Amino acid sequence: MKNRLFVGCVVMVSAVLGYGQAARPQTPSPGTAVAPASSGASGTAQRALLDQYCVTCHNDRTRRANLSLEKLDLTTHVGGNPQFWEKVVRKLRAGVMPPPGMRRPDFAAYTALTEWLETEIDRKAKLNPGTVVLHRLNRAEYANAVRDLLDLEIDPATLLPPDDSSRGFDNVAGSLGLSPTLLESYANAAGKIARMAVGYWKTPTERTYIAPSDTSQEYQIEGQPFGTRGGMVVTHVFPADGEYKFSLKEFVLGPYVGDEQLELNIDGERVQLFEWNNLKGGNPGADGDTGGGLELTVPVKAGTHRVGVTFLATNFRPSLDLARHYARSTLENSRIAGFSNYPEVGLLRIQGPFSAERPASSRSMRKVFTCRPSNATQEEPCAKEIISTLARRAYRRPVTAEDLEGLMTFYQEGRKGATFEDGIEIAIRRVLASPQFLVRVEKEPSNLATGQTYRISDLELASRLSFFLWSSIPDDELINLASQGRLSNAAVLEQQVKRMLADSRSEALVSNFAAQWLYLRNLKATSPVATSYPDWDDQLRQAFRRETELLFDSVVHEDRNVLDFLTANYTFVNDRLAKHYGIPNVYGSQFRRVTLGPELDYRRGLLGKGSVLAITSVPDRNSPVKRGVWILDNILGTPPPEPPPNVPPLEDTTGEPGKILTVREKQTLHRKNEPCASCHKLFDPMGFALENFSADGSWRTKDGGDGGVPIDAAVELHDGQLVNGPAGLRQALLRYSPQFVRMVTEKLMTYGLGRGIEYYDMPVIRSIVRDASRNNYRFSSIVLGIVKSAPFQMRVKLEESAGNN
Repeated sequence: MKNRLFVGCVVMVSAVLGYGQAARPQTPSPGTAVAPASSGASGTAQRALLDQYCVTCHNDRTRRANLSLEKLDLTTHVGGNPQFWEKVVRKLRAGVMPPPGMRRPDFAAYTALTEWLETEIDRKAKLNPGTVVLHRLNRAEYANAVRDLLDLEIDPATLLPPDDSSRGFDNVAGSLGLSPTLLESYANAAGKIARMAVGYWKTPTERTYIAPSDTSQEYQIEGQPFGTRGGMVVTHVFPADGEYKFSLKEFVLGPYVGDEQLELNIDGERVQLFEWNNLKGGNPGADGDTGGGLELTVPVKAGTHRVGVTFLATNFRPSLDLARHYARSTLENSRIAGFSNYPEVGLLRIQGPFSAERPASSRSMRKVFTCRPSNATQEEPCAKEIISTLARRAYRRPVTAEDLEGLMTFYQEGRKGATFEDGIEIAIRRVLASPQFLVRVEKEPSNLATGQTYRISDLELASRLSFFLWSSIPDDELINLASQGRLSNAAVLEQQVKRMLADSRSEALVSNFAAQWLYLRNLKATSPVATSYPDWDDQLRQAFRRETELLFDSVVHEDRNVLDFLTANYTFVNDRLAKHYGIPNVYGSQFRRVTLGPELDYRRGLLGKGSVLAITSVPDRNSPVKRGVWILDNILGTPPPEPPPNVPPLEDTTGEPGKILTVREKQTLHRKNEPCASCHKLFDPMGFALENFSADGSWRTKDGGDGGVPIDAAVELHDGQLVNGPAGLRQALLRYSPQFVRMVTEKLMTYGLGRGIEYYDMPVIRSIVRDASRNNYRFSSIVLGIVKSAPFQMRVKLEESAGNN
């Protein structure tokens, strides 16, 4: 059966490209996609600005960057060469040209030149919505689709290989290939998921969860009961009703005296309370000895459950040694090597099910079995109802007779000599392994010429919309509206966008979009040198990520101005993070919103977030270069070129003999000569303005500790602005706030379209930003602008061989 499913997948990948609802051919006016401002002056004033400030370098003799502007006719060249001039506009919008140290016009004239160039490009722009031929679901989308289709939570990392990324995101169609090996993985995954969905899983599984090496277990973990400390919490998928074995391991860092109690709970309900002295094997009293373990077998219902292991916080005795203790308890930082007040859980293993039974009911069974036959004659009509309902949602369109006939064949094969549920299981396996489910394909109308633009169907629009905002399949309401041809109505579409943003499934924008845009996924691999940063632990790492996620979530769900990403005077902390930031009177592991007063002004917006500061550092120090590059890329939208080869590391930079150099002094010497200087002059000053932030995101006033050199965070930026510290840098960057909004819009559109943004998309992006400015740059106004745009609702027809083979 598995081979048949796999072969069917391979055969149907090609066939599916020619399948689907017919699109509505349409050739709209290019003006519907772009609304440029008036072209204004003829270009005389702009020509004079170029002659005064740009031709010095870009002339016929020097041709810097292989460019001469000396005799260029702007009125004809700008609109006729958008690919080139969009690069110029991008640099001007970020303020990086003319280069640092060169004369530049006043800001009003500078802005006028930029706007004139944009207007000339927009005025002659041609509609080009681009095309994505085949778009495979990535792992996150696959898991979300299974959740919404079957009400079943899965861990896709245990079933499927990781996805490649492109243009900063892992949902870009061009990087999501299909191979026979991957299709076989999908077929295997379909079999496992189908068995869980109908509650019939017999084979025991095993999953081991290991605490991070830098974990600290001296305080309560979020999601665990009050009055507990340490341990670990995991989300585990129990495939069937049955008995499961839980194995717990612990390790001891030093001498321990006293009694402890260890609790195992499932979904917050205590399952067992262990006595510390009942450990199997090991010797918890031996100095530095690794203790033994505990085992327990208990019945658990099928489904996804939250399993917690934690100690009761009954031991509050103070430490009696004189050494300073840090947050990271696994670091040997005391004079008594390896001393620790508390034992810690290092490993949790879950095995099962043993003696598995098919449950009478479960969340997934209630979702799947919309009817139950009471006799043999009712089985086939009921099976058709179940299968057609699932296929409609999975395929994201009404089911045809051909669809149903093929799926019923699989049902009947599974039903032979077995039960009704077995037949449904095989049909579900076929649905989940079908390219109709795994691949988003948009059919090209046959009556249009190659290269002609057309509007996609309402059903295709529903899929684009749901995968943009939910990273999942459309719900019944979207499919119903699309089937009626009503979704493309502007008022209906706007109402659906607002409904979807308010839905809990829009959390995917946080976990998928924000996590990749802001590099939050890199935090897992971020670990400052323990001896230099002993207050860094896994709890701080997780708190950094959660703080930034909650900031993004507040902008989305409170529909705030996207500039709040830079200026928000609030943040989210728990006791661990509040202690790190120096925020008093915050207790407990739950995150709560706090206002940042004048004394914490430097924590406002993304520039003050520990997550951003940590991922833009290197293990043993902060990195002005990485921080400056991050700002150029993620705030100003102008990533610098790759560094030249064979650049010596910063640590090799030395000054006068015997003088200890600060990071800033080393960096200044490091970039003294070309080819490094020209780029470093752009981003180094922005990184120097953040020098008060250490590699672990903590605030400092000296470089090198209490006895070090005072931090100098005063700089002159690339555009000549003088700033001092994070607050001054933030204020200086607000000069380019329209560019930041464009950058956010570009990132969202890349994510929403599943393709990179090209020069021909920029007039549309400017139009979206102009419209959003009338609504205070609210997040929903940008999302609506993207959803209503030509690139989101239209396509260009490709050649027959490319589109339908």
